[in-house]
Amino acid sequence: MEFGLWEKYYKEILDDFGFSRSGDENSAKVLDEILSEEGCLTLDDLSQIVGFSDKYIVFGAGPSLKEHIIYLKENYDLRDYVLVSADGATTALIEERISPDIVATDLDGNIDDILLANLRGANIVVHAHGDNLDAVVKYTSFFNNVLGTTQAQPVGNIYNFGGFTDGDRAIFLAVALGASEITLAGMDFGDIVTKYSRPNLETDLAEADEFKKKKLMYAAELTQWIIDNENADVINLCE
Repeated sequence: MEFGLWEKYYKEILDDFGFSRSGDENSAKVLDEILSEEGCLTLDDLSQIVGFSDKYIVFGAGPSLKEHIIYLKENYDLRDYVLVSADGATTALIEERISPDIVATDLDGNIDDILLANLRGANIVVHAHGDNLDAVVKYTSFFNNVLGTTQAQPVGNIYNFGGFTDGDRAIFLAVALGASEITLAGMDFGDIVTKYSRPNLETDLAEADEFKKKKLMYAAELTQWIIDNENADVINLCE
């Protein structure tokens, strides 16, 4: 999605949630400064690293995630796919002894598991927004093979492929990397959150609050935009 088109969605999201565009821009600037100093991946770099396949599986942190991981392990040769986990979904993959190729994260999932995935070879796509500046500053330098993203205007080393939540942003990333087929696992877009998306939950599942429900509505809408407008064949295991 080109930024000019994405910006229409972005302005709506800013208004709907009351987010600060200047906050997003500042966080992206700080991430760019860190990556300029530490080193980072370009989109071309990442494309070459995952160029062994144009078939992707994107893992979201919905309630169907574990069921879908087990199904995929039993019915797919996962070596034929680029595996992309959306933030907290990384924990479920680690539990099932699967190492993702890419983790798309705004750094509010289980950081220890994301670091472990990185040590096992995962490339980390760190997303900067106005609410996670402290995490960007605290954690980014611990990762290797990092590509930076923003939901605001791209700057320096920072990309914007489109997308709002970690899940739908991971799908946009797969499209930008040239995916011809994208299988969605754990992408329920419903009213239930899991311990993978909310690590501090006292139970495995809980009803989403209104803020999260609204975010999931946007995620579903943006995913449908990909289905309607991009060339990749999108298969959602929830359907």
